[in-house]
Amino acid sequence: MAADLVVAGAKTAAGVLSGSAAMAAEAAHSWADTGNQLFLMIANRRSGRAADRQRPLGYGREAYVWSLLAAVGLFVVGGTVSVWRGISELFAERAADENYLVAYAVLAIALVMESISWAQALRQLRAGAQSMDREVLEYAMQTSDPTVRAVFAEDSAALLGIVLAFAGIGMHQLTGVAAWDAVGSILVGVLLGVVAVLLIDRNRRFLTGEPGTPQLRDAVVARIETLPEVASVRFIRLEFIGPRQLFVVASVDLVGEEVESRVAHTLRELERTLEANPHIVDVVLTIAEPSELDDAIRR
Repeated sequence: MAADLVVAGAKTAAGVLSGSAAMAAEAAHSWADTGNQLFLMIANRRSGRAADRQRPLGYGREAYVWSLLAAVGLFVVGGTVSVWRGISELFAERAADENYLVAYAVLAIALVMESISWAQALRQLRAGAQSMDREVLEYAMQTSDPTVRAVFAEDSAALLGIVLAFAGIGMHQLTGVAAWDAVGSILVGVLLGVVAVLLIDRNRRFLTGEPGTPQLRDAVVARIETLPEVASVRFIRLEFIGPRQLFVVASVDLVGEEVESRVAHTLRELERTLEANPHIVDVVLTIAEPSELDDAIRR
């Protein structure tokens, strides 16, 4: 957040001195990123609170609420302002007195700083992707941690935005046509809008009940069926209730024919065993009815 704040201030000053619409768009982008880092910090802190009587499943979903607000801010502040500024510049008469040197210097510094941040986000994503045997981009889209996804997406957009701003300012300098600068601003805004809509959709999915991938469902089924008391799993439902936090409901066949008074105790012991996994917040197990089909697990 501190780095984004410094870059935003530098871009704002450069935008005023150079008169570049693309630089102004990049300044709006960096101010949006600065505010987003604050939202993501709040998301991490509030979602990490322990469960209590009011929230027996914990506060994990707060991460998606605050990340959603960050994505909306990126769309409104970054995307909308950049597009509006670019369209305004297209129809404005302006003398060709742009200070290209200032613009290039600030963009070069921003490129270095954003590259360092992007590399750190990429390393974190790559480690998670390797642990899940996934491709990096696939993991970035599917991970239940919205802050990791947001940082990587925003840093990627920042790098592409800097390239677009460089191109717009460079074409303005080469051709003397100010429209290139305005087009650069519009393209930065469109880029931010696309990234924001993508992040909004992912947070929406997790807020409304993301069940996870078929591979994750199969892994949880396999884990339950390794328990010696379980003969098979007839039905299972997963739901993410926070970053790397699952709520599991399943119906199982138990080994043997235990009396009714013992069944409830056995199920509770199995639930506690599964809840020992740090990524499983709560488990509810029931006995499968004889009429339940074996393929119900595929639902």
